[in-house]
Amino acid sequence: FPVRPPYLRPMLLRLSLLTALAASGPCLATTQEEVLSASLKPGWQTSDGSHMAAVDLTLAPGWKTYWRSPGDAGIPPRFDWSGSQNVAAVRIHWPAPSVFDSNGMQTIGYHDRLLLPIEVQPIDPAQPVMLSLRMDLGVCDDICLPASVALRSDLLAPGAPDAEIKAALSARAATAREGGVTFVACQVEPISDGLRLTARMKLPDPGTAEVVAVETADPQVWVAEPVAKRMAGELVAVTDLVPPSGAPFALDRSGLTLTILAQGAAIEVRGCPAP
Repeated sequence: FPVRPPYLRPMLLRLSLLTALAASGPCLATTQEEVLSASLKPGWQTSDGSHMAAVDLTLAPGWKTYWRSPGDAGIPPRFDWSGSQNVAAVRIHWPAPSVFDSNGMQTIGYHDRLLLPIEVQPIDPAQPVMLSLRMDLGVCDDICLPASVALRSDLLAPGAPDAEIKAALSARAATAREGGVTFVACQVEPISDGLRLTARMKLPDPGTAEVVAVETADPQVWVAEPVAKRMAGELVAVTDLVPPSGAPFALDRSGLTLTILAQGAAIEVRGCPAP
């Protein structure tokens, strides 16, 4: 079954890890500017009036940053678009991440460079768009640093198609149908402080270890690192879901996202019905 600290919540664990690492000797000689540079690629206006741009993060060799669901020891990125003008919504298109094992802990993210496509929906497509982003993230090698970048860019129409952004878009996770998923079901049972989720999926076996990341519609629900293995032709993943209340709760099955990671590729399954 998934292992978790019984009283510490993951954000407290991440903060304590960062604090301990930041206090170590080597970290005193390392600055954000030495390991991270960031910019906005302005991209182009799409046929529906939205604008495809990208956040471009370049990391020093060997350094990594994290995916939206980074694992217990990772630091999830936070995005603040509130300083933008003529922006109704921003949708992030995540490329398939990699799985890292460090000091017995599993994290999910990107190394060396992350080009993160962002689809910007303007309030009025006929008017200029000014995109403003404050992004808080963690960057790690042998040590970890909390980082923050502030970026601004005018997204002018029509712009120009960008081959790098298109390549990052094509590196997204496959859908369940594209990935050959023919069956998915989730059994849910109450535990003392939340729910235990057992997900069963039928899809082609890649022949290598598979990692399953589980996300709920509520970001405040802590998800233990799932234990995944092949059983009787199925991929079975077991995890615990713990809400802030520390008690069993009503789970929105339609809001579940299961991402299977193997061989540098990803398959994203949205929703998980009862067996």
